[in-house]
This record gives sequence, C-alpha cells and structure tokens, in this order.
Amino acid sequence: MHVIRDPAEFPRLPNAVVTSGTFDGVHVGHQRILGRLREVARAHGAPAVVITYWPHPRLVLGPPPAHPERLELELLNTLAERIDKLAGFGVDYLLIVPFTRKFAQWTSEEYIQKLLLGTVGAKQLVIGYDHRFGKNREGGFDYLRQHADRYGLTVEEIPREDVDAVGVSSTRIRHALRQGDIATANRYLGYPYPLTGRVVHGQKLGRTIGYPTANLAPTEPLKLVPARGIYAVWATTAAGTRHPGMLSIGVRPTVGADLVQTIEVNLLDFSGDLYDKELTLEFVAWLRAEEKYDGLGALKAQLALDAQHTRAALA
Repeated sequence: MHVIRDPAEFPRLPNAVVTSGTFDGVHVGHQRILGRLREVARAHGAPAVVITYWPHPRLVLGPPPAHPERLELELLNTLAERIDKLAGFGVDYLLIVPFTRKFAQWTSEEYIQKLLLGTVGAKQLVIGYDHRFGKNREGGFDYLRQHADRYGLTVEEIPREDVDAVGVSSTRIRHALRQGDIATANRYLGYPYPLTGRVVHGQKLGRTIGYPTANLAPTEPLKLVPARGIYAVWATTAAGTRHPGMLSIGVRPTVGADLVQTIEVNLLDFSGDLYDKELTLEFVAWLRAEEKYDGLGALKAQLALDAQHTRAALA
C-alpha cells in the first residue's frame, strides 16, 4: 500500500475507486465498506484508494452539538495502527489529508473538485450510508447522485441495513472499552484491541513478590485506555516476539492510597530488560476488577490465580 501524507504529492490516477472517512478503529462496519471498495476496484482493474484525515476532525472542531461522546476524544487507533489495518484490506493507495480548520471550511463543491477529482482522479466512489463531507457536512450521497454526471463519477452507497446489520460504531466500541467489556469491543473491531507503550521505570514492587512488571506509558496520549482491572493480553516486543501476559490497569490499592493510575504487564514466559523499549498489547479477556488485599502475601496468592486464568484465556 502506498501511503501519501501530502495531497500535493499524490499521483493523480486515471480511474481511481475511492472511499473516504476517519476510519477510527477500522471496525467491522468499516471493513464492509473496504471489502466493497476492493471488489469494485478489482472488477474494473482500477486502484483502490482510501482518503482519511489526521488529526481526527473532532480534535480540531470538537463534537457536534448533543453528540453522545464527551469532548475529550479518545482514539481507538493511533495513526500507525490505522495505516496497518487499512493495508490489510487490499487498499492500494492511502491519502492522509492534514485536517485543519481551513480544510474544514471547504464547501462540498471544493471538496469534490479539489480533492476527489483534482488530486486523486476519482472515477467511482464507494461510501457509507451516512457519509458527509464539506463545510457543515453539507455534502452526501444525494448531492453526489444529483451531480454525478457533471463530475463524471459513479457513486455507490453501502445501504444502511448492510452496515447496521453488524450493530457497530466507534462510539459503541469506546463505551465497551470504558466498561472493561473486551469481548464486545473485540467483536465489533474484528480483532483484539491494541495498546502500544514505552516501558518506563516504576516502583519495582512486582519483582519483590515474584511478578516483575513492565510499566507502560502509551505512545499516543489520546489513545483510549480500557477500564481499570486485570486482563489477559498478548504482548509483542519491538523485536517481534510475542508473549502471554497478565495486565493490570489501576491505582494499586494494596500498595497505598491516592496513587496515580498505571498500566503494568507481567510477561509470563519472559526474562530480560525491556526498559525504554516499545511493547504492544492485544487485549483478549477481562479477568477481574482491581481489588485491595491484606498485604503483599495475599496479593501474591491472587496473582498466582490470575496467571492461571490468563493462560486459560489465551489458550
């Protein structure tokens, strides 16, 4: 997949099949659109093109009035994760448009003429049923259909029932993750929810009870961190080795009061130094809520059970 981050550098294509959107999460609803994009492109021997935006438009403009999401947007994907997921769906070209307030002021006519036609060379569009574009979201399928001949475009809309049939949205995924409902989030995503962080120094208490942990600082500050609790995860090092892990997100109530939240993972089959290296977690299962125990001895006994449950969940 060719990734272009500057529209001025995009190679104008003669017969592009195009879709566009933020694609945060690249969830199963998005995947239906991408699947159809690939089908149409292959049927016509044309390149499949995705236009996406960075940063997320709501980080620039804020949420629409009465939007159910809170103002502080938490991302399901970092830009690197989004690129990686889109590459797996047969996309030939990915254009990442820098989203600015100036770009947000483009009318639907400017969006079509400058970006779709002038920059990309679109001939066919495949869009979701609720796709909007242009200033104040004025453009959509009806607008495109009415003016398709003038633009020389063929437009296909993925029906509402095809997307709604999977019952998924980025909002629902965020809600599930904030509740620790990993099973629902992963079902909507179609893959285990990822979280990448750099290993930083912590208090090193885990090693004193036989469960040394890697303390993670997320590489993307806006990435959504799931609810506090204990999870079974797969952990992949920067070198590409994958290990089973039990993860704790919380404030360590057994250790003390009023502590800041940490993200700590114990790799069950690993020994070595991970400090200052990146580690990517894949959330597989919620094991239990965070609890306070009567001392480190009781905590150690619980961790032994957690390790068993982790292995069972990952098996």
